Amino acid sequence: MNIVRIVLKELAGMFIDDGSLALLALILIAGITAAVKLLALPPLLGGILLLIGCLAILARSVRRAASRRR
Repeated sequence: MNIVRIVLKELAGMFIDDGSLALLALILIAGITAAVKLLALPPLLGGILLLIGCLAILARSVRRAASRRR
C-alpha cells in the first residue's frame, strides 16, 4: 500500500506543484461560473473577476514561496 501511495503522490506532483494554488483556482472558477450562470452576472465582468482572482491567488502563492526560501 505504501508504494501505491508514493506512486499516486508522484503522479499528482507532476501536475500539481502547489496544492493550495490549485484548490483556490478551482474554487474561484466554480464561484465565478456559478455567479455567471445562476446570478446572471455579465460574462465580461465574470472574466474580469476571474483574471483579478487568478492574479491575487498567484501573488499569494509567490509570497508564500518566497517566505519559505528565507
